[in-house]
Amino acid sequence: MMKSKADEEDYWNSSKCRAFAFDDTDDEFSRLKESKKAVSSIGTLMGEDGEDDWEKFSWSGEPVGSISWSVKEMAASNQKTDREPAFPKISTETAPLNKSQSGLSLSSLFKGKGKGGNLQSFSDILGDSSLRLYTPELRKPKSEYKDLVGDWSAEETVQRLQQGKGVSLEKFRSLQDKLLLLDLAVAAHDGNAITAVLIYLKRTLCKEVLFRELESRTTALRHFVHYLTETREQRLLLELLRALGRTEEAALLQYKEYKSVTDENKRRDFLKSCLSLPFAAEDAAHVLDHYTLLERQIIIEAADRKAEREGKVEIFQKFPRKASILNMPLITTLYYCCFYHYNEPEGTFSSPVNVRQTFKISEKQYFTTALAARAKLKAWLDVDALFNSRNWLGFTKKKSPLSFQRVVDILQKNSAPTHVLQDYVGLVSDAELRMSLAQKHKCHDIVINTYRDMKDRQLLAQYRKKVGQGSAEERKIDELLNNSQIRWKN
Repeated sequence: MMKSKADEEDYWNSSKCRAFAFDDTDDEFSRLKESKKAVSSIGTLMGEDGEDDWEKFSWSGEPVGSISWSVKEMAASNQKTDREPAFPKISTETAPLNKSQSGLSLSSLFKGKGKGGNLQSFSDILGDSSLRLYTPELRKPKSEYKDLVGDWSAEETVQRLQQGKGVSLEKFRSLQDKLLLLDLAVAAHDGNAITAVLIYLKRTLCKEVLFRELESRTTALRHFVHYLTETREQRLLLELLRALGRTEEAALLQYKEYKSVTDENKRRDFLKSCLSLPFAAEDAAHVLDHYTLLERQIIIEAADRKAEREGKVEIFQKFPRKASILNMPLITTLYYCCFYHYNEPEGTFSSPVNVRQTFKISEKQYFTTALAARAKLKAWLDVDALFNSRNWLGFTKKKSPLSFQRVVDILQKNSAPTHVLQDYVGLVSDAELRMSLAQKHKCHDIVINTYRDMKDRQLLAQYRKKVGQGSAEERKIDELLNNSQIRWKN
């Protein structure tokens, strides 16, 4: 039906498109949506006249509603929002925007180059967050996935592993291909490549086949054992060693699991079960000593804890225990027994002599430990008794498996008095060392007697200045200097 003349005049004098306003607060998406509605409404009005095949064009010549038109609309909206919201500066030099001058076209966007010659990527144009909301994300090019899905040969795969590049091993499916890959990694002498291939073989091969193939490849086997040790896959490592017939290593590996057992009674039982494992002779003796020591420690700890709680033993009152003896080393246990149970009879578990005999501790080690423990307690009579030995004639003589210089150091660290130190400094055989130790520890009698034996009057007179005035040492030096029977050499 044809419109009347008055209706046509009303149509041409009105518009559904809203004029631009500086104080417009709508966002880009609202304006774009409104523009599309306006275009649709025009089409509806035109459609009433029966003309359905009209094609709409924008002022720049682009078809309205096309992709390039939508991108331009969004870019123009983004430029408007970047301006100052209140009273923007309007340029008086306006240039018409036509298709030939515009740097935005659909082909240039996807090629990443503007028509003006300047480089401009598609991601740079759509870098704004408001544009990213309406622009679909492009799929990454397949070239970026080439490293993972490329059809690499075994040699190329190993080379890429050496270079630290990503590569998929899933294409190597047959056992022959997997073993070839492992042999090439071994030949390349690259530990990382060998380990990477071994991890793949561990995941894709059954244990029996993997163990069988590794048996003839010692380098790969060594890397695999190290890898399982570092990752603490104890069960698989134990199965591997047993399958290879390395029973002694498997026994040691199983023995080391005692560290994970925290309860002392359960640990003792675990060690007892390890005694039947096929250890080497030396290792078997070590495991037996470990079990025997822990069993002894449990007995001593229970008895001492009870005695300490009851308060009937004097030494536990004077020197309270600072820690439990459980799981301590052998020498620490011996020191503990020398400290708290020194005079106990040999038949008791806590007797130091019993500990020494049971675990075959050397004389020197026992002597050093006992000396340190008794010196710590200031039990100087016990210290002196350690050095007494009788010869076949019945004479007593001081004898030590340590050098007397070392003995003096141990005593000095435990704050031994001067008269105790003096006895052992005098037993040092070297004269210069003896004099050095005597002066260091202020053993004045040794220094005075040495200068007297040397008949050195000047040194004796000089040393007189170092002793205390009016002391017994000063009087002794004066007596020697005034003795006319001594023939001084100076």
